[in-house]
Amino acid sequence: MLFVELALIRWLGANIVHLSYFSNFVLLGSFLGVGAGFLISRKEWSIWPFSLPILSILVISVLLFPVSIERAGSDVIYFTSLEVSGPPAWLALPVVFVLVATIIAGPAEIVGRCFGELPPLSAYRYDLIGSLLGIGAFTALSFLQAPSIAWGLIAIVFYQVLATKGRRVVNLAWSAFLAIALCVETFTPGVSWSPYYKITTYRSDRDAPGFLLIKANGVPHQLMAPASWKVKQGERIYEAPYLRLPTNKLDDVLIIGAGSGSDVAIALQEHAKRIDAVDIDPRILQIGTNQNIDRPYANPNVTKHVNDGRAFLESTNRKYDLILFALPDSLTLVSGASQIRLESFLFTKQAIESVRRHLKPDGAFAMYNYYRETWLIDRLAGTVAKVFGHSPCVDTFAGAQATISVAMKQSAQRCQLSWNPASTGSIIEPATDDAPFLYFRGDDFPPLYTITLLGILITSLVVVRSLGGPLKGMRPYADLFFMGAAFLLLETKNIATFALLFGTTWFVNALVFTGVLLIVLAAVETTRRLRTPPLPVVYAAIAASLATAWIIHPEWLLPLPFLPRLAAATLLAFMPIYLANVAFSKRFQETADSQSAFAINLLGTIVGGCLEYCALYLGYNNLLIVTGLLYLIAFLLVPRQMAKVA
Repeated sequence: MLFVELALIRWLGANIVHLSYFSNFVLLGSFLGVGAGFLISRKEWSIWPFSLPILSILVISVLLFPVSIERAGSDVIYFTSLEVSGPPAWLALPVVFVLVATIIAGPAEIVGRCFGELPPLSAYRYDLIGSLLGIGAFTALSFLQAPSIAWGLIAIVFYQVLATKGRRVVNLAWSAFLAIALCVETFTPGVSWSPYYKITTYRSDRDAPGFLLIKANGVPHQLMAPASWKVKQGERIYEAPYLRLPTNKLDDVLIIGAGSGSDVAIALQEHAKRIDAVDIDPRILQIGTNQNIDRPYANPNVTKHVNDGRAFLESTNRKYDLILFALPDSLTLVSGASQIRLESFLFTKQAIESVRRHLKPDGAFAMYNYYRETWLIDRLAGTVAKVFGHSPCVDTFAGAQATISVAMKQSAQRCQLSWNPASTGSIIEPATDDAPFLYFRGDDFPPLYTITLLGILITSLVVVRSLGGPLKGMRPYADLFFMGAAFLLLETKNIATFALLFGTTWFVNALVFTGVLLIVLAAVETTRRLRTPPLPVVYAAIAASLATAWIIHPEWLLPLPFLPRLAAATLLAFMPIYLANVAFSKRFQETADSQSAFAINLLGTIVGGCLEYCALYLGYNNLLIVTGLLYLIAFLLVPRQMAKVA
């Protein structure tokens, strides 16, 4: 069940253009599917036989009829092609939500039937072990940069093993359709997979050699071109840092967002003596190593680092003459349970302060990109001005392209024009590590989110009412609903914490999810084997652990060496999770209807997923307050006879 869920999040985000910006909606659809499957497991009819056919039809339809979710407007910036088309997000997202829920409901139904035949905690224990195996398998495929056919074959094996004898022939037919579609995708020339994207490379329509267009998840991401063309004939943002900082020695250069190597080649052309080239995507680095006509990564003075840019800054002690942020934008979220993009923590006020600390006394910093909106250019320039104590040089070009350059000493800058904010009204305050939402303007809550979240909540309510009967019949498990909402918020907060402290890489993300499952399993085993305190005591401990995590801000841990930072972060993040799941396990083992109880708990996570958007205004640390309130409501709703159970 978890393997198919993770595969759907990755695959749909890679093939429906712009869906990767909304992968949490796919996750919420999975939660609804699991909850619906558990409710269906109590009935005589079954949705399981339809899961594989719908999955196959969905994959074939997306490949045959590519869909692009239209994203326009300036309230939230999404990096995309300059021309966008397709159904609006408020229409496309609910459709994806419902289809994912229907697919996941199939295996969830089987799990639910097992819950009905086993003691509640034993069933939950096996469910967690299976989840660990599912995430382990998908993590291994990410490490191997395996293509989609590998994911499909594993899913097909699962479906076939779980099928009844009468369904196996039919399943084989649908499996064949699914496998053929994924084979066509896998063996299409130029298609490969990184841990983050479906990478597609195209030869440019230019006659000259050395031009390669790299698309990520269907969106133009990088144009690999000769350095001479980039500087002299192509895009002027690349040459601006060297024009505005002419006295820079370039003995030691750090390039974050090195990608396919064009920025590195330009720095070498400008006589940089030593370069640290950092990029988060190993596949794009590999393409640059093998195919860049300037061969920048073959230069012995260039060192490649596959890492998150902010994590590299926090882990290195080296000082640089020049630090470049070379178009470090992403087309995906860190996970399906957060609004954090791969580069979110690279543009906060604290990140720019880290940049300043890593510069030599005569050093300089520059960043450039196609920023899309003038307010974003001004926000970044304002952040740099606050950190460095003087205004940077800002060169703007067509299409809201811009280069922002600043030297440690203002006298070392050669600005063509003084920075004059183009935004109407006041400049937006810098993004922070607690609220790293650089691309969110913050004027109003985005209408897209309002409409889509309301649609998801209404759909979920209709499904629960249709499958579970009158809602008042589920009143005995209302506390489990709020526990589910609180747990999802707690998990989201921890993803943000670990992304800040250790990087936004796929590996860190996988470790967090695995750690959460292990802690939950540990809580279940504790409850099964040991005598635990009464629920009021456990809830009091939850409140204390949440308060401690709220008081100790994650950024305070950044200066610590790696091992002490890991120990402190693990304790602060996982102690509330452990205690919360001791409370859940104590409550769950006494339920008379484990299927309904587990379904209601999972449906509560949908509300938690919607409440996660509160972080846009509250910040991630204050999500702990919302989490604490939800656990308080859960405690108040615990049946009286359960509150005294030890």
